[in-house]
Amino acid sequence: MNRVAYNPKNGRLKTDASGVNVKRGFPAHLVIEAAQATAPNTAGIRAAAASTGSTSVFTTGITQPSVPRNITATAGGTAADIKAIQVIIEGTNFNDEVITETLPAFTASTAGTVTGIKAFKTVTKITIPAHTNTGATTAIGFGKKLGIPYKLPHNTVLFAALDNVREATAPTVTNSATAIENNTVDLNTALNSKQVDVYLVV
Repeated sequence: MNRVAYNPKNGRLKTDASGVNVKRGFPAHLVIEAAQATAPNTAGIRAAAASTGSTSVFTTGITQPSVPRNITATAGGTAADIKAIQVIIEGTNFNDEVITETLPAFTASTAGTVTGIKAFKTVTKITIPAHTNTGATTAIGFGKKLGIPYKLPHNTVLFAALDNVREATAPTVTNSATAIENNTVDLNTALNSKQVDVYLVV
């Protein structure tokens, strides 16, 4: 075996196959501190608000997520008053770029939580359409998907650890080469205010 491991002129690695070289990759270690890796909270962004009979818009009274995470909306109160509305979340992503997400619709007359897919660094505006009647409430929280600060063309996450224990089951990863907010990691074990370590290739 006689080869030059890396050619800086073209950024490629030579292999043992004649004339064949490969792209270079870099290992990355993403750490989410214990204080930031808290359990999902269905009212962690804004406490439940009663429907007013018209669209409600909130730009104050919003608690920001500790790290970029996905957003949830929870319908409660009088079940019969719940309508299949879709909450709209506005805010910013890892790059402080403005993003918007329309969450999935609630199930009419049924209390429950719907889950977003984008990782929000901040939430600046919440728009909640009117429910069927004023007995329904809507709370805004954050879920268990943690943002990845890379635009990944495919899943390059090798493994994750929670509280310094490697997860036996690989995390669920979503990726996007164009939208950083659509890159998230979801551990198999529930988050519980213990440090999260994610190892990936970039």
